[in-house]
Amino acid sequence: MIRLYHLQKVSIESLQKKEWLDVNGRGGYASSTPLGCHTRKYHGLLVSHLERPTGRFVLLSKCEESVSFQSTESLLSLHKYSGLYYPSSLHCLERFEQDLFPRFFYRIGSANLVKEIMFVHGTDILLIRYCLKETVLGARLTVRPLLAYRGLHELAHENSYLRADTGVVPGGFSIAPYDGMPVFSMTASGDALFEAAPDWYRGFEYCEERNRGFAYEEDLFLPGVFTCLLEPEREIVFCASCSGSIDDPVALWSTEELRRREQKKELHGLCADADATEMALYEAARAYVIRDPQDTPSVVAGYHWFYEWGRDTLISLPGLTFYTGRVSEGVEILQALADRRKNGIIPNTVSGSGDDTYNSVDASLWFFWCVQELLSVTGDRALVMKEFWPVLNDIASSFMSGAAEQVVMCKNGLLRAGDAATQLTWMDATVRGVPVTPRHGCPVEINALWYNGLRFLRDLAEETGENPPFDIDGLADRVKSAFEDAFWLPVQGYLADVWNPGEKSRDESIRPNQIFALSLPCNVITDQEKGKKILRTVTAELFTPYGLRTLSPSDPRYRGRYRGSPDERDGAYHQGTVWPWLIGHYGEALLRFEGDSPETQPRINGMVRTLQGHLSMYGIGHIAEIFDGDYPHRPNGCIAQAWSIAELIRLQALVGKRR
Repeated sequence: MIRLYHLQKVSIESLQKKEWLDVNGRGGYASSTPLGCHTRKYHGLLVSHLERPTGRFVLLSKCEESVSFQSTESLLSLHKYSGLYYPSSLHCLERFEQDLFPRFFYRIGSANLVKEIMFVHGTDILLIRYCLKETVLGARLTVRPLLAYRGLHELAHENSYLRADTGVVPGGFSIAPYDGMPVFSMTASGDALFEAAPDWYRGFEYCEERNRGFAYEEDLFLPGVFTCLLEPEREIVFCASCSGSIDDPVALWSTEELRRREQKKELHGLCADADATEMALYEAARAYVIRDPQDTPSVVAGYHWFYEWGRDTLISLPGLTFYTGRVSEGVEILQALADRRKNGIIPNTVSGSGDDTYNSVDASLWFFWCVQELLSVTGDRALVMKEFWPVLNDIASSFMSGAAEQVVMCKNGLLRAGDAATQLTWMDATVRGVPVTPRHGCPVEINALWYNGLRFLRDLAEETGENPPFDIDGLADRVKSAFEDAFWLPVQGYLADVWNPGEKSRDESIRPNQIFALSLPCNVITDQEKGKKILRTVTAELFTPYGLRTLSPSDPRYRGRYRGSPDERDGAYHQGTVWPWLIGHYGEALLRFEGDSPETQPRINGMVRTLQGHLSMYGIGHIAEIFDGDYPHRPNGCIAQAWSIAELIRLQALVGKRR
């Protein structure tokens, strides 16, 4: 459980930097700040991942809530308009908790009001429960639902096309605001009264969007007003849905709460040795494993704005599933992703409409590593050979033959990918169509992954008696020899980032991609002295407590702050910005090459503790996508990133094995 205490003594601005998240296991979510004052266009109470129209849509943005004792009214909600907060700079939120679900504790005079929110698993149904405590007096609760009904990346504005008419359903109303969009309904338990009162609330301001250089003002539509009597110690449950009205919200709340408790109990049984912080990470990992609207198992790369990505899925999958006792789910996702490959290429972005994109060279190579992690955790070689041996051979054969688009195997066995206009690795940011970090040629991590995959195939062949449809031994040895010739910089003591055979040049930028030559199960750099020199360079130039920088601060292109306009931020994305997912491979390389050093364990433990401490910051219970390269390493990007959580989980497991 994560608790935030004494919030009435904390400034609004400080609380606005923290964000909570609750998900439905289908890619939909509810999210805002603890004060309920949105700072992003991505915030909303009912954000649904729809099949038709395809994508995420912010349906119910928020509710304006107030509680009245006799003639005194207190607002629970807070809005930011141009230049001011409403109702004022004060608020009555006393405490926030994130455990089974988000819980908000409001102090109103001597009374305590508890509000709780749950997104019902596998549905587009949101539940909000209110309960009045520590008082003998009843109160009147007023709830005004505010609808956005627009795409995730858009903003709503007052318009004449919205149909304002509401229909009557037991306990509430229904509305069909726009053609082609689902019908929305909202009901309440007990004797709540709904009165239609259509209106527009204008000029909400989202400060994070303004800071990011995007449009930041929105209008929201009010269908009407709920009023009901809150009696002490008696709950009232509101239900917002685009899946039809619900007869008994109270019973549905009990069912969903029981499901979450049983799920948590099951997780504790699978991970009995985990401490409270590790368990919080395992619970957070569940947010990313979903079944999409087509009921296909998948991984959401990050909340709020990322969808399913092949590369992110494969890097995240071991930590999210194999190391948290969810092996069968992980295998199912791996199988589903394998079925989407084309000419040996795993898709970079996965679309529910089937419009996948295949502009990634490394996703297919991460597939080998993911299967290696599966085998390491389960030891189930029969499963690997039955389900994934043909896939691995198909990927390798496609890369060798040239069937894989934009990938060519050089005469020395190394892989060359793309051209000056393409970005096929994970460092894929562009500004106005121009790559920020051009990495065409032979990137170092692509070829470390390639060697790892070839060696893994060779090891499987030796252990099982199966044979790949090509000379695996000769090719793997050729790649290892060519790798050191192409990338090793003996004077500097580290690996070049890209070798370009066509231009007969090397990009000698100090970047974290070289760490994979040391960290993968079949590491291409095996010489201990070379490995230690590489690690010393990476540590000195790239290491931070939150992960590795993407470029050395000594490089004139280094950008230590991720801020400004979209172009400015994209220009900094891989030019110094810290990525926490890299700590898994950095830690693994440290254990492999400097495991006997007295500095190794404290350094790894320090990273783990720092990121664990981050769970109560930014995205509450989660780990940010990125951090600034410069101190104090401000979190940024997505508030909750799959591979950030996953690689911390995996690193903790690796450290645990060494104890």
